[in-house]
Amino acid sequence: MQKNDPAGAGHGLTFPPTVIVVHNKEHRAKCSVEPLRGRPSFDFLTYPLKQPFHEPNYVRLAMDGPLLSHADRQQGLLVLDATWRLAAKMEKQFCHIEPRSLPPWETAYPRVSKFNYDPNGGLATIEAIFIAYHLLGRETDGLLDSYYWRDLFIERNATHLNMT
Repeated sequence: MQKNDPAGAGHGLTFPPTVIVVHNKEHRAKCSVEPLRGRPSFDFLTYPLKQPFHEPNYVRLAMDGPLLSHADRQQGLLVLDATWRLAAKMEKQFCHIEPRSLPPWETAYPRVSKFNYDPNGGLATIEAIFIAYHLLGRETDGLLDSYYWRDLFIERNATHLNMT
């Protein structure tokens, strides 16, 4: 995987592209990260993978694990995109990638699980990517442009955004 210099960074800090693994049963029309397809700093893979993911220098966004920190800023992000139930099954294939969790932010995505699989503190995938980029000092402009609940998400988390 090639390294990217984030748009507008100008500091020469490079990091691998964010890899988003989308479950093949995920509805693309409802997928919060679909508008990121085609951006140079994002690679999309479809689960199940035909070959194992063994790229060095990646951390996996997860509900458990140490908090994502500034020390991870040069790492690539691996993000699993699916319903919570399917994502839990997907994690088994990526358990060798170190997990990183996010501090508590409030989701704007309406939770309507028929099976009670949505964990407390769960986020929409685009929200998690936005938070991770914010914490790592990466460019966030445009990430939420197509996210229907963008304004509510920003409003609910304004104190987090004013911290930097």
